[in-house]
Amino acid sequence: MSVEMKRTKKSKEPLIRTVKRTELSGQKAVLLRIAALLAALVAGGIFILAIGYNPVLVYKTMISGAFRSKLAFQGTVKVLIPLLITSLGVTLAFKMKFWNIGAEGQLIMGAVFASYFALFHDTLPHWILMILMVLGGMLGGGLMGLLPAYFKSKFNTNETLFTLMLNYIALNFVVYLREGPWRDPNSPGYAKIARFSKNAQLDKVFGIHAGWIIAIVILIFVSIYLYVTKRGYEISVVGESQATAKYAGMNVKKIVLRTMFLSGGICGIAGMIEASGSAVTLTSGIAGGVGFTAIIVAWLGGLNPFYIFIVASLFSIMEKGSSVVESTFGLSGACADVLQGIILFFVLGCEFFVRYQFVTRKERGARA
Repeated sequence: MSVEMKRTKKSKEPLIRTVKRTELSGQKAVLLRIAALLAALVAGGIFILAIGYNPVLVYKTMISGAFRSKLAFQGTVKVLIPLLITSLGVTLAFKMKFWNIGAEGQLIMGAVFASYFALFHDTLPHWILMILMVLGGMLGGGLMGLLPAYFKSKFNTNETLFTLMLNYIALNFVVYLREGPWRDPNSPGYAKIARFSKNAQLDKVFGIHAGWIIAIVILIFVSIYLYVTKRGYEISVVGESQATAKYAGMNVKKIVLRTMFLSGGICGIAGMIEASGSAVTLTSGIAGGVGFTAIIVAWLGGLNPFYIFIVASLFSIMEKGSSVVESTFGLSGACADVLQGIILFFVLGCEFFVRYQFVTRKERGARA
């Protein structure tokens, strides 16, 4: 190739481009994430200062607000429970590189199936009813996860769009139940679903509903399932390369269907807990955006159950602390959302720089 052709080719290359990092040490990755968090706090502080408040005082209130009393701590744990469980649920699918964006709908359908037993079979013995509600929640969420998995394996449909659209179907199905067959006859003024009887409510342990125990059990189960069992190994292989999995004699279709049922089922259990432990009824806002937040938590946790627990805990502290900041300083909910958005922007942006780097045309030429 002539010098002139090389110059022409070089001039056509962009001045700056992104390339995937070959390797980044664990220590550098940690330092980069810490730097991103500090930058987020500084940027958030500037925003707080711009609207006329003391950033240090606001941050202090946010952290202390999540733990300032026994009641506040219980509230933080209640926020953590569904977020942690749902994050663990989507992790199974993401490990397989099946982009399950339908955790919100799977959570909702889990709540619907569990609510059926709570509303129409609440005369059963308490523990039998609780078991049926958990199994119902898992079945409801599992079926919502199984549906896009079947179409993906059969017709190669786009699972991202499929699972996303199912969220709206699940939401409007609750609206249909509320306005129609499950409408509370004792509420003539506005449509709602009846409150669960005491028998259909989760028991409290140390002042918090027993969902936290279920969350710990699921955390241990997912950790063992992914890193100890043969099925967890199969998920990793399918995620790396379906061709390799098929060459190794694995039934890829069966693995995808099984994993997505389990992924949706775990999200469905979170729905059962929200309906029976927190809301004590079924509402159209039962998910509250948890399914979408869980996707961020799962990725920030590196699809590692232990790290997911840490990230989910931090998110819960931020969520609970923001509500305390609202009431203490009279800030609107929009300001708290902006602050959370700033922090998320920097943290997510950090993950980009962990995996990629900017390279100039000159640097690229020197490497070549």
